[in-house]
Amino acid sequence: MNLSILRKNLLPPLQQVVGVIERKQTLPILSNVLLCLVDGRLYLTGTDLELQLVAHATVESGEPGQITLPARKFLEIVRLSPDESVLNINCLDGRAVLSSSTSRYTLGTLPADYFPQFDSGAVDVEFKIPASLLKKAMDKTIFAMANKDYRHFLNGLLLYFDGNRIKAVASDGHRLCYFSEELDNAQAQNSRQIIIPRKGVTELYRLLGDSEESLSFRVSANAVQVDMGTVCFSAKLIEGSYPDYQRVIPKDITHRLMAERSALKSALTRVAVLSHEKYKGMSLEVAGDETLCLKAHNPEHEEAEEKITIETEGGTFQVVFNFTYLLDAINNIDSDRVKLSLPSGCSSCLIEDTQDSRFLFIVMPMRI
Repeated sequence: MNLSILRKNLLPPLQQVVGVIERKQTLPILSNVLLCLVDGRLYLTGTDLELQLVAHATVESGEPGQITLPARKFLEIVRLSPDESVLNINCLDGRAVLSSSTSRYTLGTLPADYFPQFDSGAVDVEFKIPASLLKKAMDKTIFAMANKDYRHFLNGLLLYFDGNRIKAVASDGHRLCYFSEELDNAQAQNSRQIIIPRKGVTELYRLLGDSEESLSFRVSANAVQVDMGTVCFSAKLIEGSYPDYQRVIPKDITHRLMAERSALKSALTRVAVLSHEKYKGMSLEVAGDETLCLKAHNPEHEEAEEKITIETEGGTFQVVFNFTYLLDAINNIDSDRVKLSLPSGCSSCLIEDTQDSRFLFIVMPMRI
């Protein structure tokens, strides 16, 4: 395979593809990027067997063929080349020569036949979704995903496509985020629930950027493929059923609080200074009308207490939460006011945006 390509055309897709390739691999071929030249277009592919990215670039000239190159060495050579340079890639006898007007590099290669094929299986659901909507859904939920939990289905993001509605759910067993929004023109014709693994979610979120384009989703029995136009993302899905998140949402509410978002956030941040760095427990207490008291302490017998004015109904109560979970929820609320609702016994806390009903956050109390 021989080709010539502008450095500015090659670098962006190469950077996207290399992002999915792990630095340490058990199979040498997985450290390489696959280059395939077809009809004047260069396709670049990277995979770790669970994820795959395929991006493309237009070449100046070339002869069709395919080869694999060590991904990170190739990326560094391209990245450090002069901005307006034209890169020539010539492959012969197990070596690839990368050259420009002032430089020449020789890299080892591996045959393209060794590069693993990503089997997505037969597509059974296909639809389109605006990239901005998917980005919003992920913005509001992915911070609550579990990390290396033995309940493997929690180590990812649940996407539920139900007719003309998309739902996103993430939970680590101690908190849960839920986002729901309608799709225009009933774009999703069939209901389908998928769990994308944590690494795949992180990579997909990075690729979305600020795009306003529509994405093509193709879902098979064990994989999802997202076509973004210039890049195609594929990921193996987590097998298993996600817990019934609807059961977690508290129904019989007995206590309701309404607070200024900025005041509550500031009080939580200040009181957290004297909390136990491992325990992270913070007490929320309503002892009378219009006042919420936040308390924390640590093993050095230091204590913090803050009171803020609220609107409340339902009488007095006291409950302890992990303050980082509360702050995560409040940081993702866009309105000026935040609503907290608790059922009898304070077995959970529902946190809502007063102006955006698409987002819900549930946090479980800590045992003391």
